[in-house]
This record gives sequence, C-alpha cells and structure tokens, in this order.
Amino acid sequence: MTLTESDAVPHASPAAAAGAPHVETPVAYDAILLAGFGGPEGQDDVIPFLRNVTRGRGIPDERLEEVAHHYRAFGGISPINGQNRALKAALEAELTAREIDLPVYWGNRNWAPYLEDAVAEAAGNEHTMLLAFATSAYSSFSSCRQYREDFSRVLDGSAYDGVVTIDKIRPFFDHPGFVQAFVEGVDDAVRARLDEGVPAEDVQVLFSTHSIPIDDAKRSGPRDVDWGEGGAYAAQHEAVAAWVMDRVAQLTPAAADVQWELVYQSRSGPPSQPWLEPDVCDVIGDLPARGRRAVIVVPLGFMSDHMEVLWDLDTEAKEAADEAGLLFARTPTPGVSPAFVAGIVDLVQERLEGRPASDRAHVTMLGPAFDVCRPGCCENVRAGFKPAAAGVAP
Repeated sequence: MTLTESDAVPHASPAAAAGAPHVETPVAYDAILLAGFGGPEGQDDVIPFLRNVTRGRGIPDERLEEVAHHYRAFGGISPINGQNRALKAALEAELTAREIDLPVYWGNRNWAPYLEDAVAEAAGNEHTMLLAFATSAYSSFSSCRQYREDFSRVLDGSAYDGVVTIDKIRPFFDHPGFVQAFVEGVDDAVRARLDEGVPAEDVQVLFSTHSIPIDDAKRSGPRDVDWGEGGAYAAQHEAVAAWVMDRVAQLTPAAADVQWELVYQSRSGPPSQPWLEPDVCDVIGDLPARGRRAVIVVPLGFMSDHMEVLWDLDTEAKEAADEAGLLFARTPTPGVSPAFVAGIVDLVQERLEGRPASDRAHVTMLGPAFDVCRPGCCENVRAGFKPAAAGVAP
C-alpha cells in the first residue's frame, strides 16, 4: 500500500516518504548511521549511564546500584562500545573492499558518542541522506521503534529538521549473514558433546533472548498480522531458531535428536508486570528432571557479547548449569564475523540499488522484513506513540 503525500513518513528520503513497505527504487544515500545502545566506560560512568537508560521512570540511585554491580564486576566498562568501534571499523573495511563510498557515523542512545553528535558530524560534512543500521535484529519497541523515536527526537525542531533524512535498514533477524554465526556455534557445540559421548537426546539447546513485557510483545510488528501471544518478537525468534536447528541437523544428522526451545532472560520490570517466559535459569534448573546431561545456550537475540550475554548467560546461566550438574556451553554471537559484516553491507546495497523485495536474502517465511515500519508497529503501551522516523505514523 502506498499512502498519500499527507501521510508521508517523517524525516524520510523521497523514495521512502510515501510509506510503501519496501523501497524498490535506488536511493543515493551519502552516509551510514550506526545506531547503538551505549554503555559506561569506567566506574564513574555506571550510575549516570543507568540514569540515562531509565530516564523518566523515577528510579532512585540505590535501586540502580542493584544493576550497577553487573558493570562494576567488569571494571565499570560495558563491552558494547568497544564492540561497536570494532563493527564500525569492519564495516568501513568491507565498504572500501566493495568500492562503496559511504562514511560510517556512530551514535548511541544512552552514552557517548550520542546520536545527536553523530548526526551533527554527518551534517557538518554535508552528509544529509542517512541510512541507519540499528544494532538489534528483531521487531519490538526497544529493539526497533525506540531507535526510530531516537531519530525523530534528534531531528524534530533542530537545525537539521527538513535538512537531514534518516531511513532505517529492515529488521535483519533472518538475514543469512546474521544467522550464520548461530548455525556454526550450535553445530560446533553439538558435535563437541557428541564427541564426548553424550547422546543427542541428552543435549538441550536453549535459544535465549531478552525478555520484554507481554503487552509490548503483543504489539510488536505490524498490527494486521496475527502473530500469536508473543507478537512478531517471539514469532521471529521461533522461526529463526527452528531454521538454525534444521540447518544444524543437515550438517550433523545426529543433531536431529537434540531438543530445543526458546527462553528469555534479563527481565527488569516489576514482579506484577507479566513478561515473556520461561526464564533461562529456571529452565536450566529443570533440565535434569527431563534427563538432560548438557545444555547449549544460544544468545539468539543478541548481536554481540555485551553485558546481558557476559553476565546473564556466561555468569548466571552457567552457575545455574553448574548447580544442576549439567555440562554447559554458550555459543558465539555474530559480533564482527565476516559473514555478518558482509551481510550488513548486503543490506545497505539492497537499499542503494532499490532491490525488489522478491530478490532480498532471508531464511524464514517471515522475511524479508519491511523497510518502512507499518502503522502502529511496536507500540509502547506505557508511553504511547511518540514521533518516530522511518515508519508510517503513528
């Protein structure tokens, strides 16, 4: 569906402004905007960073300190900024190798370098048609729409309003470049257990992702699709996990007898608020009763080894496995693997070329996802609809 001009997408390139789901005409972007979450880079940064993350919620510092100890255990340094620096450098190298002349600007929501500074730097260099890559693959408020609200917040009423345009690369949850690391990691981990003499039926694979409130999950993705209880967010993870296990079974036939399920981690809401379940540590504790001897945890919802992976999985989930007497393995995230970096540049190229949706790479029946988010997509029920770029209002 193409909308009328009065329904144009805010801050969009002319090709995306009409609101068609897929932009199938070439767009002459002049820069890439790498949009990240941000993280502290020293002990003194931890509480100010957490205040930024929880701004508007009135959470006192003593409660923030309960989360701060995760960061303090690593010297107050989140790995995420270093990972984004490495990703930026890898993207620049891949772009150069393909002779694509696009600079990469990097900005965060919650810590320096901020998105405002990245946009200002780009505009100062006369780069005003930006294609954003948000560092989260799936559809939900926190992983997609909140980034789009960030873009709108940075531009609305600023000196760049009406000057800078920001489009967004589609949700890439089922792009081959993103999923390849998970296939390789699960296959390696399953083979290792089999080589150790653990029968396939005694191995459990847990695909883990960040939990979100159920009300948010229900509203993730386009409203005109019946995604089920967990919305597009859960459906996308389930589809990718199933594809990964099918692919692993092709590579290692004995893996067909390995059981798997989708689990959640890192919930942070009040106990009275329903969030997606089951929790990864709860499931691990139940595995011995199912006859399992080994657990393989796959950080399917995560692009890189940031704090939720290092603490919630490498620390807490491993401790749960140790207490349960289970062999434990955690597979890699995509990080800056060559396949993933090449996949991001493929996603850039499909927008530069205006590649038809029918020709775009994807591994599940849910893809390829849309370039321009649909009306009402990924609502935050507590805050309502705020202005958002790269999508049709509201």
